[in-house]
Amino acid sequence: MDFKGKVVLVTGASRGIGAAIARAFASRGAAVAVNYLNRHEAAQAVVHACRESGGDAVALAADVMDPAAVEGLVQRTVAEFGRLDVLVNNAFAPYAFDPEQRQPIGALAWPAFQRQFDGAVGTAFHLGRAALPHLRRDAQGAIVNIVSDLIEDPVVPYPDYATAKSALVGFSRQLAAELGPQGVRVNCVAPGLVHPTEGSAATRAAFREALAAATPLRRLARPEDVAGPVVFLASAEAAFVTGQVLFVDGGRVMR
Repeated sequence: MDFKGKVVLVTGASRGIGAAIARAFASRGAAVAVNYLNRHEAAQAVVHACRESGGDAVALAADVMDPAAVEGLVQRTVAEFGRLDVLVNNAFAPYAFDPEQRQPIGALAWPAFQRQFDGAVGTAFHLGRAALPHLRRDAQGAIVNIVSDLIEDPVVPYPDYATAKSALVGFSRQLAAELGPQGVRVNCVAPGLVHPTEGSAATRAAFREALAAATPLRRLARPEDVAGPVVFLASAEAAFVTGQVLFVDGGRVMR
């Protein structure tokens, strides 16, 4: 999968899954806009790793939950590299995955749901609108949205987070249907629990081990496991794939 001459914007790319995705694209020759919120040094380290792997990269700070900042993020990406070919919506509203401390549905107020909707669907909406004029320029653009296997397998109920990710799948399919004639593909990658990441740090080792034991491939996903499928769905090898959800959870969800 060759991305030489292509430009990729990855949100939330200073750490974890986003950083792995940025490095994976760069290792295939892409120029990568490494979006981050406030972790400047971590983002610069990702930029350095991208350049070391053979691609190019720049760190761009922006709060993707702010529509005005999103417009500026896309403009700066295009100003830096001259184009935009792939958008990866990885950033989301902060969330801690802790089965023992999670809030049950009766304890959640609507603002908790709204924040997750804003972080999932809202960011994808605003980024998609800002990026679309560039993505459809050569009729070969791609959007990959990061969702979760919790939409199909609520092994631990996280109602606000998982409901927002389910809505993002629905939004992605609406986009895929509308943007397909314009040459823009839209797909989702749905990881299971990924470790190590900041989001999984609060999940006790005993639960992680039990989940791994119940997974056909007998381990949890690493950030790099998620990056490969994202790159594939953005690549020319997936040129006839749109509106799909690719589960990356070691076989917990089989469809």
